[in-house]
Parts: sequence; C-alpha cells; structure tokens
Amino acid sequence: SQQKIFKAGDTNQDGQLDFEEFMQYLKDHEKKMKLAFKSLDKNNDGKIEASEVVQSLQILGISISEKQAEKILQSIDADGTMTVDWNEWRDHFMFNPATDIEEIIRYWKHSTVLDIGDSLTVPDEFTEEEKKTGQWWKQLLAGGVAGAVSRTGTAPLDRLKVMMQVHGSKSNKMNIASGFKQMLKEGGIRSLWRGNGVNVVKIAPETAIKFWAYEQYKKILTKDDGKLGTIERFVSGSLAGATAQTSIYPMEVLKTRLAVGKTGQYSGMFDCAKKILKREGVKAFYKGYVPNILGIIPYAGIDLAVYELLKSTWLEHYASSSANPGVFVLLGCGTVSSTCGQLASYPLALIRTRMQAQASVEGAPQLNMVGLFQRIIATEGIRGLYRGIAPNFMKVLPAVSISYVVYEKMKQNLGIA
Repeated sequence: SQQKIFKAGDTNQDGQLDFEEFMQYLKDHEKKMKLAFKSLDKNNDGKIEASEVVQSLQILGISISEKQAEKILQSIDADGTMTVDWNEWRDHFMFNPATDIEEIIRYWKHSTVLDIGDSLTVPDEFTEEEKKTGQWWKQLLAGGVAGAVSRTGTAPLDRLKVMMQVHGSKSNKMNIASGFKQMLKEGGIRSLWRGNGVNVVKIAPETAIKFWAYEQYKKILTKDDGKLGTIERFVSGSLAGATAQTSIYPMEVLKTRLAVGKTGQYSGMFDCAKKILKREGVKAFYKGYVPNILGIIPYAGIDLAVYELLKSTWLEHYASSSANPGVFVLLGCGTVSSTCGQLASYPLALIRTRMQAQASVEGAPQLNMVGLFQRIIATEGIRGLYRGIAPNFMKVLPAVSISYVVYEKMKQNLGIA
C-alpha cells in the first residue's frame, strides 16, 4: 500500500515524493474521504454505525447483512466502540489510497440512460455483485428499451439531420421548417419515421457486442493490481465501440439509405438491402466506414475527458454535504460531455453519411473521404461540414429526457433497485 501512496502522490513523476507533493496528496485525499464519510454518516451524528453502511450500500444496489457491515467497521474501528468516528476513518483511509472508497462510492457511474441516438460512449460497468445476481442483463434490457423509445420519439429530427447532411448545400437552403415541409409533402407524416426501424433494431446487437467486447478488452488491459485506470477504460471503451460498430455497420448504411429514400423506393429494410446488394454489391455496405471509425476517437475521448472534468469540478465546488450528486447533475454532466464529443466528431459523421448515401443521389460523383472533405470545404466552406447540426442538437434534450424516464419505469418493472 505504501507503493500505491507513493504512486498517487508523486505528481511530477520524478520518482521522489517530496514534502509539497505529500501535503497536496493528503489535502486532496482528505477532501475525498470527508465526502465519503459524510455521505455514509446518514444521521449526521459524526459516527458511522453498521446500519448506515448497510443503508449506503443499498442505495448503490449492493445488499449486505449487518454482520458483514460490522466486519467492515471492525477493520476500521480502532477504539472498539463498534462505530467509526472521523478520526478513525481518516487514519484508516489516509494511507490507503482512495481507490477503496471509490469502490464504495460508485455514484459516478456513467449511466446507461443516455441514448442520444449515436451512442459511442464508454460501455456500462457492472460490479461482480451485479454480474452474479443477473442484474446486468436487466440493466442492459432497460437501457435498450429506453433507447428504442427515445430514438422513436426523436426520429423525425434524426431523419431531418440526415436529409440536411446529404442534400443541404449552398444552392439548397434547407432549414428546419423547410426540411419538414419538404418531407411531409413528399411522403406524409409516416415518412418522418423512415429509417427508424433499423435504428431501433440495431440497438440490441450493438449493445450486446459492445458489452461483451468491453469485458474482453478490459481483461487484456487490466494492470497487475487488477485496477483499471481512466486511460485503460477509454481504450477498452473505444475498442469495444469500434468492434460493435464494425459488426453492425451494414445496418447503419441501411438506416441512412432508408432515411434519404423517396416514397415507394424501398418497401422495407430487407427490400433495401436486396436492392443495394443487387445494384452495388457487398462493398456498398461498408461505405463511409473509415470516417465512422475515426470519429469514435474524438467522440469517446472528449466525452470521457469532459465528463471527468465536470465531475471533479462538481466535487470541488458543490459537494458540500455528500458525494452523491443526484440524478440531474449526473444527467447534466453526461449530456454536456456527449454534446461536446458530438461537436468534435460531427464533420466525420457528416462525411460518413454522405458516403453512405452517395450512390443513391443521382448524378453525384462517388468521392472518397478526402475528396469529399475537399469538395465540401471548396464549395461551402467550414459551415458545410456542420450541416444538420441544429436538428441534431435539438434532439439531445428530448432524447435524454425520454430515455431517462423510460429507463426508470423499466427498472421498476424489472425490479432493479
């Protein structure tokens, strides 16, 4: 454990722990411990009793008996009173780096609830407890249903985004109002949901593959002490995202083709797949794959970095009484971080959509990624790379709200604490 403190404290990595660094370590560390202590001390009497440990862990979805809680307390309790006061708590954890408490406080769990329709965020983490009790598949199921409902609810905005990405240009001044009018005139109300079927169907395989791949990559990347750092988590998450996207990519192409399609062009997703195969061959199903995979890196990286930043800012400034930020802070942090991630990777997403749709736009030259970039910049400037971003951001708030509400309802029905 001394080595752990040494690693955690040696901020300038010169292999020596000088007094300044040690003091800084203690200060940061004490703050985390104070929050942990306060959030466990439910009745605010300055002591932690066994019942409070049981209660706190229950909130985190981990149930233990009073006996087990007493065992935990005994290991910290120095004066044999069977309760732990601040001094005992501090002395125990001061020289056990915060990872122990971090495991208790799993509040800052990147919640599955956020489905903005392009979910590339780090997959969900499950504790051993959740894996044993089968809670994990219930959570994935709840998340999947929430995603399906929220995507369906915001599908018209999503289709509008795709239309603007593919058809919007200097000559075709498509804005939100004119875009909706055009779609309604061309195919009536039902056409607003074109392409949503595939978008919903792909949730299940994508989630399952991502979850499985994430577990595998984590095993490969875990350090000797069995801990996963932020970087390892980011790498495993991005790789898992890339693996899942690769396996379901043809469905992405189908979604785009259906969304851009005219009334009567395809009778459904299978018809669309058959027609693409016949006319353009298998290769068509991987058009735009390169910008898609490249987009995962800035998206996931910025998403994670912003999330960590917001989280630590919140802990620094607003976490006065407990380390539990509450749902809205978490949702807020998650929404802001995915939005920043989307902003950064949007041009790549636009190029991807254009490449997926190219063959179905009559008279459009078939360009590769670099060619398309050059052409868009030459004809429309930087703004051309952000076509359709307005409807994209308009759907963030409703998407997050819908998926959160449905997720909570699903959790009640499946009996997840």
